[in-house]
Amino acid sequence: MSELKIFTTVAETVAYAKEQKAAGRTIGLCPTMGALHEGHMTLMRAARSACDVVIASVFVNPVQFGPNEDYDKYPRQFDADCEKLAAEGVDAVFHPSPEEMYPAGYGTYITVENGITDVLCGARRPGHFRGVATVVTKLMNITRADKAFFGQKDAQQVAVVRRFVADLNLPVEVCMVPICREASGLARSSRNSYMSAEEKQAAVVLSRSLKAAKAAYEAGERDAEALKRITREELATEPLAKVDYVDLYTYPALRETTTVTEQSLLAIAVFIGKTRLIDNIILGEQA
Repeated sequence: MSELKIFTTVAETVAYAKEQKAAGRTIGLCPTMGALHEGHMTLMRAARSACDVVIASVFVNPVQFGPNEDYDKYPRQFDADCEKLAAEGVDAVFHPSPEEMYPAGYGTYITVENGITDVLCGARRPGHFRGVATVVTKLMNITRADKAFFGQKDAQQVAVVRRFVADLNLPVEVCMVPICREASGLARSSRNSYMSAEEKQAAVVLSRSLKAAKAAYEAGERDAEALKRITREELATEPLAKVDYVDLYTYPALRETTTVTEQSLLAIAVFIGKTRLIDNIILGEQA
């Protein structure tokens, strides 16, 4: 196993990527904010199987957090992250400071304006996807990535990334990796570490509610309101769950629909205590 290379500057990462490209190697990028868990490892493995070189980024991106969000307390454990990346055979990790990514005088941001950032998490976190689109574009350019890997748990993010990659003619293939779940069904997330044991047990209601809706869909239910109602009713069985949203849109366009006749995303956001969790299922043929 080759030793994990750790880069903290744009210049050294660009030099490494150029060297790999000059040798004819393909590069897979796995953007993360660290606090890595098994879900992230599924991204690394997908990249490892599809590309010659895997570069992960570990960067808690300040411009995608709102003023009252958890930027300061977001878990940071870089040494542990590096151990996990090395164990998976990742070739390099890019771990810049905010000042390295957004130096004095920085003033360029990318905004996706065709409606897909106006719903779901985009509606509740103004500016979030502007920050995501900006940092992901920078990471793609810095690493010279051929393919970039994202998890389905952030399905709206994947739709946004695919949109700006297409719109800006970026030569990167965006790959979506299925949600990685704990044995209980809870979608793996760095924010799970915020929850107590009781809250983690309560949080299983998210996947349970989606499973109920999927069963109804597979039994022939196509009415969007009925599928959302089934999801809400299951969520209501958990006293610790406070629903932020239960929504169903076509995917990846994220247009409103009354009847599920094409691939669609049933997405939920729920507070368990103070922790906001998201989860989803894709109904119809997988993207």
